Amino acid sequence: MNARRRAQLPPELVFLPLGGTGEIGMNCYCYGSGPADERHWLMVDLGVKFGEETDPGIDVVLPDVGFISAEKSRLHGLVLTHAHEDHLGAVAWLWPQLECPVYCTPFAAQILALKLKEAGLDEQVPVKVMPVGSRFKLGPFELEFVSVTHSIPEPTALLIETPEGRVLHSGDWKIDRTPVLGQGMDEKRLREIGAKGVDVLICDSTNVLREGFSPSEADVAARIAAIVSQATGRVAVTTFASHLDRIATSIRAARACGREVVIAGRAMRNTIEAARACGMLNDSGRLLDEEEFGYLPPDKVMLLCTGSQGEPRAAIARIAEDQHPHVSLEEGDLVIFSSKTIPGNEKEVSRVLNNLAELDIDVITSEDDLVHSSGHPRQGELAMLYDWVKPKALIPMHGEPRHLRAHREFAHGKGIRDVLIPRDGHITRLAPGPLDHIDEAPCGRLHVDGKLIVPSEDGPAKQRRKLSYVGIVFVSLVITAKSELAADIELIADGLPMGLEDDLIEAAEKAFGSTPKPRRKDVNALAESIRTSVRRAADIAWGKKPIVKVSVTQL
Repeated sequence: MNARRRAQLPPELVFLPLGGTGEIGMNCYCYGSGPADERHWLMVDLGVKFGEETDPGIDVVLPDVGFISAEKSRLHGLVLTHAHEDHLGAVAWLWPQLECPVYCTPFAAQILALKLKEAGLDEQVPVKVMPVGSRFKLGPFELEFVSVTHSIPEPTALLIETPEGRVLHSGDWKIDRTPVLGQGMDEKRLREIGAKGVDVLICDSTNVLREGFSPSEADVAARIAAIVSQATGRVAVTTFASHLDRIATSIRAARACGREVVIAGRAMRNTIEAARACGMLNDSGRLLDEEEFGYLPPDKVMLLCTGSQGEPRAAIARIAEDQHPHVSLEEGDLVIFSSKTIPGNEKEVSRVLNNLAELDIDVITSEDDLVHSSGHPRQGELAMLYDWVKPKALIPMHGEPRHLRAHREFAHGKGIRDVLIPRDGHITRLAPGPLDHIDEAPCGRLHVDGKLIVPSEDGPAKQRRKLSYVGIVFVSLVITAKSELAADIELIADGLPMGLEDDLIEAAEKAFGSTPKPRRKDVNALAESIRTSVRRAADIAWGKKPIVKVSVTQL
C-alpha cells in the first residue's frame, strides 16, 4: 500500500472477540487502535472452555489466537480481569504464541503463577501485578482496573481509553452491597466514568434472562450458617474451587458450630493458598487435609470439596460412588451443593446426586434453598450500571446467542438504541461513529488433548466421536508375489454387534476375488476396494457404516 493510501485510512477503535460471544466460557477479547493497516492491539482475558460429551477425550477447549499471534509485534499486552478459569485458564497453553506481558491483580497473579509453574513457564512469562484501582498505559491504551463484585477476589472492570474513543469492559460482575470478601463495587468511580462519557459498554450477559437483583453473598452466608447449625451428622459443602466468598462463608459456618474443616480437592487447596498469600482468610484457622476426615466425630466435621459440576474425578463424585480413598459419607450426613449447574453439566451433576441418594445421604441444592447466588447481573443490576455509566452504545458479551439477543432487547428498552451483537471473529468499529461490523478475522477452537494442542475441526476428537457411534473394523491380508492370498484374511471388529464378523470377512474375500490379478499389484487400490465392500456389508446387515481400516502386505 502506498503512502498516500495509508494516509487516507482513518484511525479507529475496534473490538474483536476470539471467544466469549455466542458461548459461555473461553473469554478472549481484543481491542485495536489506529488505522486498519497498522493497528495496535490489546488482549483482555484468555480463558478456557471445558470439553463436552461430543468431544470424547477432550477436557479443555481453547480459543484459536492465530490471528492476533500474527500481529504480536503490535500486541502491547494481555490484561486479565479476574482469576476464573474461563478468563485466565488458557494463558499457560497459549502464551508461547503471544509472547507479551501479562497484567493482572495480586490474587489473579497467584492463581496464574501456579498454572505457569505447572507448564514450566514461570521463568518466561512477564507478569505485571497491578492493584485494583491502578491506572497504567500500554501503547495507545490508557487503562484502569475498576473494582466490581463477583464470585472471586479482586474482580475488575477495565476502562479503556484511546485517541479514538472510551470503552468500559465490564468483565464478570454483579452488584453486591454486602460481599463477604473484597472491597466491593466501586460505584463512585463508575459514576465518575459515566459523567466523563463512555462511548461503548462491553457488558456481561450471562444472567440477563432473570429479573430483579441477585441475592447478596451475605444472604447466602446466613442460610448456610443456619443449615449447618441444624445438621447432626457430617456436612459436606461442594462449590466452585475458585469461589472464595463461599469458601469463607462455609468455614465461618463450621467454626460457629465447633466443626473442624477438611479440604478435599487440589484446585480448592490452591485457591485457599493463593488467598492467604494475598492476606485473605487470615481468620479461617487451621484447615485439615482429607486424610484426617475419618478421625473426626460426625458432628464435628465439615468437608469442603470440589466437584459441584459433576466432574468424574473430583472429590464429591468419588465420595458419591463410595470410591474416595479417605472420605466416606453415610445415612444422616448432609451434602450442600452451593453452586449452579452450568448448562451442559446437567447429566454429570444428576449422576452424582443420584449416587448420593443411593447412599441415603441428604442433599440440598440451590433449587431447594438459598445456598448459592450467581456472580452475574440480573436485569435490575444491568439497569443500575447503565444509569451509572450512561453508555452511548452497548455490545453484549459473555453469553450464548439467546443471552446476547435478550441483552440487546433489554438495553433497547432502557433507551440504549445503538446495540450490536458480535460473533467470535467479527471486527466491530466502536469509535468514531456508530457501532458497525467492518471486517472478519479467522478464529475457532483448539482442543487440549492430553499434553498436546490439536485442531478441533479435523482433530482426533472428530474421529473418536465417529468411533463412539459406529465402531471400527480392522482388515489385514497378506498377498504373495503372484497376487494370491498367502493366508486367510484376518478381521478385528470393535464396537460392532456380535455375529457380524463372518459377513464382513466374506465381503472382504469377495472383493479380493473379484479384483483382477494385475490390479492387485496396486495395494492402495486393492485396500480401498476391500474397505468399501466391508463397509457396505456392515451397512446391509447392521444399518450402520463403521470405520474400516485395511492393511495389505505384499510378500
